[in-house]
Parts: sequence; structure tokens; C-alpha cells
Amino acid sequence: MTHPHAPWESADRGTRVIEDRPRLHPRGRVQRWLREPLLHFVLIGVCLFALYGRIGPDNRSGERIVVTSAVVSDLARQHQARWMRPPDAEELAGLVEGYVRDEVLYREGMGLVLDREDAVIKRRVRQKLELISEEELSLAAPTDAELAAYLAENKARFARPVVVSFEQIFFSGAVAAEQVERNLAAARAALARGVDPTRLGQATLLPAGGESVSIELVARDFGTAFAEQLAALPEGKWTGPVASALGVHLVKVSARTEAALPPLDAVRQQVTREWENERREHSRIESYRQMRARYDVVIEFALPKAAVLPP
Repeated sequence: MTHPHAPWESADRGTRVIEDRPRLHPRGRVQRWLREPLLHFVLIGVCLFALYGRIGPDNRSGERIVVTSAVVSDLARQHQARWMRPPDAEELAGLVEGYVRDEVLYREGMGLVLDREDAVIKRRVRQKLELISEEELSLAAPTDAELAAYLAENKARFARPVVVSFEQIFFSGAVAAEQVERNLAAARAALARGVDPTRLGQATLLPAGGESVSIELVARDFGTAFAEQLAALPEGKWTGPVASALGVHLVKVSARTEAALPPLDAVRQQVTREWENERREHSRIESYRQMRARYDVVIEFALPKAAVLPP
């Protein structure tokens, strides 16, 4: 007979071993489960999921299109500017639906990455970025000191041109040089006798002269070479021959005002405009230089020897 508390018992056909293990109290089992690393990972994951669900972005936010009252007003203004009347209710609804359609197609296209490698989209993005870069460093209005310094550094750009008052007598150059000399000599003799200059020379579509005209206007009508000579001729007497693109001239300069740099107040608007344009251009170039420095550019083909990359 087997003792009831023996750790094993025998039978006629074999031996059955019975483990004598102490039974755990329920509280002990709970404490053992609480020490399991797997349970810790599960609890942390549940907490993170719950936290993300509360503070994370709405997964449906990309599907939500808000047409604000400002957008509707802008659509109505565009319609009125184009058709010279405000839209009616049906037209306004169509404008709003068109806006929604554009937004839907844009978002779907961006989701499919259709903007990648598109030259037109790249150009538009580049233009917007350049505009932002230009404006970032050019918001402050220039001071008088800055404008005065800019004016002094760019005298040729803002200087008032030479202004002349003159008369001219034209002789065609399509004749022999000896004939031209005879014509000039005859005209000088006639002028010495007091003959009216308008009765001398040959007919031409060129103006007979000008009263207080800038040297640039003279160059437009008679050519640059003629204007340059006119700016250096003596005043008060007939001088020549003065060559132009069409022939030769006898010229009398009655008055001339030399080129001069005007005071800042006289050209403030122009100087400010040029200063701001140059500042925007500088800002754009500097911004690109900084962005360009962040990239390692690899050119996978051999450049011609004459090609020079920008610094």
C-alpha cells in the first residue's frame, strides 16, 4: 500500500511519478505576470496608440476641403473683373465647384507625385521661392544716406545728359569728296553774307535743328557719332563738316548745358526704385548662394573646355 503523501506511487504495470509542487497563491501569480517584459511592451503600445488617437493628426484631414468666405469673395471679384458684373447664384456655385475641382485634382496629383520632374511646376516653384528670397532682405525702406551713397556710386545712370540747342545744314555724302567741299565752301560764303540757313544745303527728312534737346535724342535722329561731335563743338559759330550716317553737316551750337548729377530730391523716386531693384537682386543671388552651398552637385558628363560653371 502506497503512502498517501509519497512523492511517487507504484502500480502493477509501471511507475507513475507525481511532482510535489507547491501551489501558488492567486496574488503571487498576478505579481509574476506583472514582472513579464512582454506585458510591459503591450501596455506601452496600448498607451501610445491611445495617445496618438487623441493628439495625432486626423487621418481624414487630407480629404477635407474648406472653401472659406474669403475664397468665395475672391472668386466673385475675379468674375466681376472679367465680365464687369457680379456673378449670380448659379454662376457663383459653378465658380466654387470649379475651385473644389481644382483642389481635388491638385491633391490627387500631389499624392501620385505628378509634380516630380515637371519642368513647368519646377519653374513656378522656383519663381515663388526667388520672390520670397528677394523680399526677405529688402523689406526695410532705404535711408537718405543709403540713397545718397547709391546715387554717388551710379553717377552715369542718374546724371542729366548734355542738352543742346543747335541748327544744321545737310549735304549728301553720295557725291565725290571734291563736290562736298565745294558745297560746304559755298554754304559758308552764303552764311557770311547773312543768307537764311534754311535756304541752304539739301532737302532731308532730318530736323533742321533742336531747342534744348538731350544728346540722346540727337543720337536717335542723327546717329551716335554726330551726337558725340555735337557735344564738343564750340558755341556761337558755324562749324563743319560734321559727319552723320547720311552725309555731312554744317552745325551751329547756340547753347549747351553740360551733363550734371542732379540733387537727390530731384531724382529720389528713380533712385529709390533702382536701389530696391538692386537690393532684391542681391537678396536673390545671396539666398541662392547659401542654398547652393548645401548641395553636392555631381555632373555626370564632361563639360566643354570653354564652359565655365557659376561660382
